[in-house]
Amino acid sequence: MRQPILTIAHSVPSWPRIVVYACMAASFAGAGIAQAQAPQGSVVGWGSQVAGADLRRGFAAVATGGNGHFHTFSLGLKTDGSIVAWGYNDSGQVIVPEPNTGFVAIAAGERHSLGVKTNGAVLGWGYNSAGQINVPLPNIGFVAVAAGRAHSLGLKADGSIVGWGSNTSSQTSVPGPNENFVAIAAGWTHSLGLKADGSIVAWGSNGSGQTNVPVPNTGFIAVAAGGDRSLGLKSDGSIVAWGYDGYELANLPTPNEGFVGIATGESHSLALKKDGSVVAWGVNPSYPIHAPAPNANFISIAASGDFYTPHSLGLKADGSIVTWGRDDSIIPSPNADFVAVAAGRDLLLP
Repeated sequence: MRQPILTIAHSVPSWPRIVVYACMAASFAGAGIAQAQAPQGSVVGWGSQVAGADLRRGFAAVATGGNGHFHTFSLGLKTDGSIVAWGYNDSGQVIVPEPNTGFVAIAAGERHSLGVKTNGAVLGWGYNSAGQINVPLPNIGFVAVAAGRAHSLGLKADGSIVGWGSNTSSQTSVPGPNENFVAIAAGWTHSLGLKADGSIVAWGSNGSGQTNVPVPNTGFIAVAAGGDRSLGLKSDGSIVAWGYDGYELANLPTPNEGFVGIATGESHSLALKKDGSVVAWGVNPSYPIHAPAPNANFISIAASGDFYTPHSLGLKADGSIVTWGRDDSIIPSPNADFVAVAAGRDLLLP
C-alpha cells in the first residue's frame, strides 16, 4: 500500500514533509496587517498584529485556523521537534504539554491543539467539551492529525482514519472501507479523506454540499476544508471546489493550473503556485487576503476564518513564517527553524 502523503506543497529539505489542516468554520482564524521581507525559508505576514515577530527562517509548512468575531491562536513546529504556541489561551490551547520534544506534526482546532510524536502517539490539549483531546486507544501508529470545530481526526500509518470528539453530524464516523487513506482534512463539522487511488471520501455535515465531491472523483493529490467549504487539488495542478460558495469563493483563479498547495477558510481561499507565489480569492472588506510582497519562496500555506476574521499563514523556504489578515497574537522570536504551523480559533464558548 502506498504510504500516507504528508505534504501538499513544495518539498522541504532535511525534514519530513507534513500537511497540517485546521478547522476553518464561519469564524475560525485571523491574521495581522504587517509586512516583512522574506528570505528563503522565512514567513511573511500581513494583517494587523504580527509586529515584533521574528519570522525570518526555519519553517517548512504552515496551517491556520480562526474564530470569527473572537480570538485566534497558532502553533509552530520546529526542526528540533518542539512546538511553539502563541495567541489566545482561555482553554490552555497554547500550553504545550511537557516534554515538549519529539513532535512531527501539529493541528489546531477551535480551542484545542493536537501533536503527533515520533513514536506515533497523539497528544491533545486545550478545550475538551466533546472529548476532542481524548485520543482513543490504542494511541499508536499515527502519522498526521486534523482538527475541526470540536472534533479531531488522526491518520494511521496503515492508511486508516480514527475520529474522536463531537459527532453531532457524524463527522467522526469514517465511512467504510476505512483503508488506503493518505491525507485528511477537517472543516467545521465535516471531514475529508484522500485515498491512495486519488479519490476523496467526505462525511459529516452537508448543509452546503461540502461532502458532495464533484465527479470525476479521481486524480486528487491533496484536500483542504474550511467552515462548510472543501477544496481538492488535482495531479494536473488544477483546483476543484465544492460546498459553500458565497463571498465570491466560486470564482476560482485563472488560469486554474500550476498549483501545488491549497488552503481555505470560510470567506477566502489560498493556492500555492509551483513558482512559490500565493494566489488568494474571496472577499473581505477589513483585512487583506492577498500575500504581502515579496510574494515568493513560499512552500506551504494555511487559511481560516470567516468574513470578519480571515487569517492566512505562509511558510517560506528558509523556515520562517509569514502571517496576514486578522491575528490576535505575535509570533515569538526567533521566527526560524519552523517546519509546520497550525492556527485555531476561540469562540469564547462557556
